[in-house]
Amino acid sequence: MADAVTADALKRTPFHDIHRELGAKLVPFAGYEMPVQYPTGITAEHKAVRASCGVFDVSHMGEFIVRGVQAIEFVNHVTTNDVAKLEIGQVHYSTILNERGTIEDDCLVYRFADRVMMVVNGSNKDKDLAHVQRYAERFAVTVDDRTDDIALLAVQGPDAEAILQPLTKTDLSAIKYYWFTEGEMAGIPAVVSRTGYTGEDGFELYFDAANARPMWDALMATGRITPCGLGSRDSLRLEMGMALYGNDIDDTTTPLEAGLGWLVKMGKGDFVGRDALERQKAAGIPRRLVGFTSEERVFPRHGYPVFYENAPSGVVCSGTLSPSLGIPIGTCYLPTAAAKEGTAFELEIRGKRVGATVVKPPFYKHASHK
Repeated sequence: MADAVTADALKRTPFHDIHRELGAKLVPFAGYEMPVQYPTGITAEHKAVRASCGVFDVSHMGEFIVRGVQAIEFVNHVTTNDVAKLEIGQVHYSTILNERGTIEDDCLVYRFADRVMMVVNGSNKDKDLAHVQRYAERFAVTVDDRTDDIALLAVQGPDAEAILQPLTKTDLSAIKYYWFTEGEMAGIPAVVSRTGYTGEDGFELYFDAANARPMWDALMATGRITPCGLGSRDSLRLEMGMALYGNDIDDTTTPLEAGLGWLVKMGKGDFVGRDALERQKAAGIPRRLVGFTSEERVFPRHGYPVFYENAPSGVVCSGTLSPSLGIPIGTCYLPTAAAKEGTAFELEIRGKRVGATVVKPPFYKHASHK
């Protein structure tokens, strides 16, 4: 009975019925019932994205629309990157910090002519909304949570542009990496952005949730796009060394520790968490997130203990056996002095210590993004 209640409490994306029809394995994720894989399997889905094209339902992601004369100033205050430097039609990656300087979430920021859109992780959406709303009172803005109204598909792979172009009058070749346009896809009004979480070229499509099935059907009618679940999304992003909230970053880590210092623009003026980061820089950053591999054929799972010079150094943050490379890959935090390529340390896997070596991500070097 408890399981039934839990399942009933999960939200469903606009594509939920389609996932069921396709025989997807559905699991709880970020408060939603989401497809982790389809009958083809995680490895086949992963390789389809690397070689051709796959589509991910990421409608669980949160979308906040910020409007008002101080929209730019407000988003600049609650995120670390410099929103004022964005041109209309441009996107950037950023972090949302608390006053301690640790990461409430990572996000994308879209600058439109008349508004700003923040795209946040589904698992953090309610927390993020409450967090940014606390600061909104100081600015002439409104923050509108549009998550339930917007469907979001990520079409990823080296063939994405060629496959999608016949479905739209929008010139996809004119959209640069981390830029977007307001156009249409399959005759459906959509924000089309050239971003992604796989390292491959591709597009994210934001559109009215009421159009979920016609959009999906149009994409599938090409016969060239593989439905992909959360499992392959995770292995694809890890091969690129891209952070996952809850694994590699969370509200106990700062962007300086996580290798995301490039998202922190100290020169832009005051922002939430700035003072704490200044203090950490002055005191010295105690640890850093690193990538690693091992010569042993092991599967380094999240949570496995890590040891450097025989002393505990946290746990494996993310880990897998890379489908593209056939080797173990993962991330963990090491003391700053050890966080350089070639450093040897150990993982504990089922009670046995296994050697590992720090390598610089991305692990997969042949991705197609433009």
